[in-house]
Amino acid sequence: MTTSFSALKKARTSSFDKLNSQLQKMNSTGNKGDDRFWKPEVDKAGNGYAVIRFLPAPQGEDMPFVRMWDHGFQGPGGWYIENSLTTLGSDDPVSEHNSKLWNSGHDEDKEIARKQKRRLNYIANIYVVKDAANPSREGQVYLYKFGKKIFDKLNDAMNPQFQDEDPINPFDFWEGADFKLKIRQVEGYRNYDKSEFDNVSVLSGADGVALADDTLEETWSKQHSLSDIVDPKNFKSYDELKAKLYKVLGLDGGAHAPKVTAEDDNAGMGFSPKFKERSAPEPVAAPSPTLDSDSGDDESLDFFKSLAEDNS
Repeated sequence: MTTSFSALKKARTSSFDKLNSQLQKMNSTGNKGDDRFWKPEVDKAGNGYAVIRFLPAPQGEDMPFVRMWDHGFQGPGGWYIENSLTTLGSDDPVSEHNSKLWNSGHDEDKEIARKQKRRLNYIANIYVVKDAANPSREGQVYLYKFGKKIFDKLNDAMNPQFQDEDPINPFDFWEGADFKLKIRQVEGYRNYDKSEFDNVSVLSGADGVALADDTLEETWSKQHSLSDIVDPKNFKSYDELKAKLYKVLGLDGGAHAPKVTAEDDNAGMGFSPKFKERSAPEPVAAPSPTLDSDSGDDESLDFFKSLAEDNS
């Protein structure tokens, strides 16, 4: 961790090399933290192509995807990159703090709240049909994390807007459709606008031959549990997240706290956010307004998280 300006100047070459190394790893290794997940690989220009198939709900589960809310932002005490308890319908300390910031009536606080807003992602099982960058992944089942842009394409396939389009179930083995994932780099962000579904077909391998029912059943048996991903046991507790938030934002010292007037703070005693004490999760109250992001660009957060871990 760089602690002085002179150290920053001396370390700029090594810092560049480290940054570039992380970029290359992000582009080539996918999600190293969990080999259940698949990520498309992109070239140096930020372009990528793969063909995947969204799979039905796993055995014993009702839905073929789950929703996941998370937060990712940096404060004076480091990075806060955590899943949000609002995924479970429970109170979350960041959402509560953002509501206080927003309701303070100060534009500066609203801007901070926007930067700390929660992000929506979806997770589903997929079958990799074609992955030229990593052929060994073809024919394998993975989890795939994606954002609202791709989810909207799933929704459009099921609920077409025009009369000459027939609805399809993109999660169906027999009457679904392959998804051609086309990635471009647009203004520094990954863009999926050109991605599209192919024609309706039985799930096929990379050779284009439709898979027999016994092979489809085997594929189904290899799917990962989605309900386990959103099991409360896999989330940090409210108190753990609150402690992390305090550390990252330096709230104990008043940094990044909502601005208050002398009348508000009772003769200038300063602001200390009031978090609810609880022994068990309660249904979350809707913030005013809900500060959400639909970018779904989880690759960027993974990159910054790796930098944060290396500097810790």
